[in-house]
Amino acid sequence: MTEQQNATQPNATQQDATQQDATRPGGTSARSGGASTPQREHPPTGPGPDAVTLRPRAITITAWVCAVGIMVFFAIVAYLMPSEDTGVIFRPADQVSMMVIGAFVAGGLLLMARPRVRADAHGIEVRNVLTSRWFPWTEVLGISFPDGASSARLELPDDEYHSVLAVQAVDRGLAVRGIRTLRDLHRTAVTGG
Repeated sequence: MTEQQNATQPNATQQDATQQDATRPGGTSARSGGASTPQREHPPTGPGPDAVTLRPRAITITAWVCAVGIMVFFAIVAYLMPSEDTGVIFRPADQVSMMVIGAFVAGGLLLMARPRVRADAHGIEVRNVLTSRWFPWTEVLGISFPDGASSARLELPDDEYHSVLAVQAVDRGLAVRGIRTLRDLHRTAVTGG
């Protein structure tokens, strides 16, 4: 190769140095003259790995027992359908339909076992029967369990509240420990200590 060709083709070490300089830690670029765009920290949108998880005990057990009972009932009805002399001819498709109806009813009952609360130092995620919502502790005024209520609730600004179905009155001691834990997390996050 001639000296002119060597000058126009950078060697491998020059290319590596150029690539390393192109992107520096912190998002700065050598090509952009070292100016960096600040990296914004986004507020957490969910609980971290150290989150406390609360679930209702009594309603979960009840939902599972009832769902199994419903499936057994519909299986027996589906099995006995062709043997009953009602003047109607039941086919295997009718038996399968009964099992599918039973599965839908059992699935609806199992929705009652879905409530859960996950909370950490940043906020609380409340998952009720159909919806899930994240609240940073700065938006929560308090956690209460009104007299006669079946579940706890988060007190929010403007006299609003959000039900916390994961903490049920029927769980007695478990509900008390859950409310105390949530109040401690809230107090620590709001007061900083």
